[in-house]
Amino acid sequence: MINPAAFEKWETPFYYYDLSLLKETLGVYTSCLNKYGYHAHYALKANANDRILEEIRLAGLGADCVSGNEVTLALQSGFDPQKVVFAGVGKTDKEIITALKGDIFSFNCESIPEIEVINNLAAGLGKKARISLRINPDVDAHTHKYITTGKAQNKFGISHWMFDQVWDVVSRCTHVQLIGLHFHVGSQITNIGVFKALCHRVNEFQRWFVNKGAELPVVNLGGGLGVNYHAPFEHRIVDFNSFFELIHQNLIVLPGQEVHFEPGRALVAQCGYLISRVIYVKKGRGIKFAILDAGMNDLIRPALYSAHHHIVNLSSKGRDMRYQVVGPVCESSDRFAKSVLLPQTQRGDFIALCTAGAYGQVMAMRYNQRDIAPAYYSDQL
Repeated sequence: MINPAAFEKWETPFYYYDLSLLKETLGVYTSCLNKYGYHAHYALKANANDRILEEIRLAGLGADCVSGNEVTLALQSGFDPQKVVFAGVGKTDKEIITALKGDIFSFNCESIPEIEVINNLAAGLGKKARISLRINPDVDAHTHKYITTGKAQNKFGISHWMFDQVWDVVSRCTHVQLIGLHFHVGSQITNIGVFKALCHRVNEFQRWFVNKGAELPVVNLGGGLGVNYHAPFEHRIVDFNSFFELIHQNLIVLPGQEVHFEPGRALVAQCGYLISRVIYVKKGRGIKFAILDAGMNDLIRPALYSAHHHIVNLSSKGRDMRYQVVGPVCESSDRFAKSVLLPQTQRGDFIALCTAGAYGQVMAMRYNQRDIAPAYYSDQL
């Protein structure tokens, strides 16, 4: 880890990004893409920091957006419109019009009413919208229930029993062009066998549409590949090689078809940290509280779904003691770890919450009217 003296010039809390690790991760990922001729759109929802987006755009990736503002941000950040896709179950008319005027590559459509609305709005603008059908494959991602998106009971995607009706709607909508199928089964998936099961469902569903006469120049398998939150320094880069080899071995690619992905967390999580200082160490019943100046407003994942982040005391080399690491926000859920071993900790110590590059800064809020923490980068040290 970094010498904490390097951080003395910055007021805590702040987000810190290791740009060299990000570039290395992107290099490995794009090398795998090139090996198989695959394409990728980075999921802006994971981290929309401007320096992060710049590195990802320079690596040649497109953008995966889930709101009209993300579409606008992607275009303003220089992403090629023909590499921008727009997903989400609740696209408003305003958002759809923004994307139509931006001439994006594709809408990932999640319902019949959405297809009809896009068709009508495109007609009003004299345009023809490219769409992919987001299919709910009913595949268990074996991840947290809040970030599972591909089961039948989830709100996302179109279920197989609706295919006949969907095909009828697409066939009569003259201002949409079906270009492919889209899938996304969840997030933080660490069992890559899930993606094998997904490939088999994709193969099955593609056959259905091809038998109906559909041309599917694109198949998009979404994202969801997980990272190692427990051992971030041992597993700094995800095993992309094994992932893409599994896809290559199990996905039946139609003649001339492009295969697309939507990575997010797997690219940016490990390069980011939330850096904080200890304000107080307080004795509790049977444990000590290390109270930080960073809170759930800076990193909400532990409060939201009991997510684990590896915690490092950058300042101390004392004997290990057990602490409950908490923030200053007036909520009992404002807790980063219930019982964690740290070197003997005292007021003023620098604390690093690791693997905060995804769903950290981008989910920050001003609850309790707390400041939004700034971001700093490895090339500023």
